[in-house]
Amino acid sequence: MTSNTKEGVIIRSMVLEDYENVKLFMKKEYFTAEPLCKSSGEAVHLQNEKENDAINISMIAQGTSLLALDENDGGRIVGFVLAGAELPEDVERNCRIAETLEDNAWGRIFRIIAKAEHEANIFERYGISKALYSHVTCVAASMRGKGLGSRLAATLMDLGRSRGFPAMVAYCTSFYSARQKEALGMQCIYSLDYTDYKDDRGRVIFTPAAPHTTLQVMAIKL
Repeated sequence: MTSNTKEGVIIRSMVLEDYENVKLFMKKEYFTAEPLCKSSGEAVHLQNEKENDAINISMIAQGTSLLALDENDGGRIVGFVLAGAELPEDVERNCRIAETLEDNAWGRIFRIIAKAEHEANIFERYGISKALYSHVTCVAASMRGKGLGSRLAATLMDLGRSRGFPAMVAYCTSFYSARQKEALGMQCIYSLDYTDYKDDRGRVIFTPAAPHTTLQVMAIKL
């Protein structure tokens, strides 16, 4: 994929050699800001680290993840999106994995995403056999509100089209990420209010601060 630059920020394909720095960036900028991680009060970046690394590295290896670098600041990472192919069998496998995970924040987040994947059923809804799954998008706090997240998502859509993906899907735990993707033409095909998602004892599992009240599955045909 050809990289593109705007106002000194270049977006290019992420490669495996980037992951060490991306992981450090995630610890500082993603796990402290993503609503479900932030509200958990747990050190989510230390939980299921091996599994999390495997998921992220597998996506980078597909050549479908993007990195944003500020060339005006020594090539500092200012954003990224981890994305990869999702197939029907992945959804079923994730449901099985979700049942085996321990009851920590990482496991609870994995379980609610697996539930949303299964119930949204993008493959049957759109009559497709694969989709480009936008897994994690993160922008540095210093760059938020400047359109970089939208630029990353739009670049990912273009990449998806060039790779022959018929659709792109994102599981948005944040109000702002869902709103951003809606502005790019993505449609909410499934939603789950956090107040309705409870454990076996009837207790609400996730209580992020407003306006993050709902998990939304956003999708678009490419």
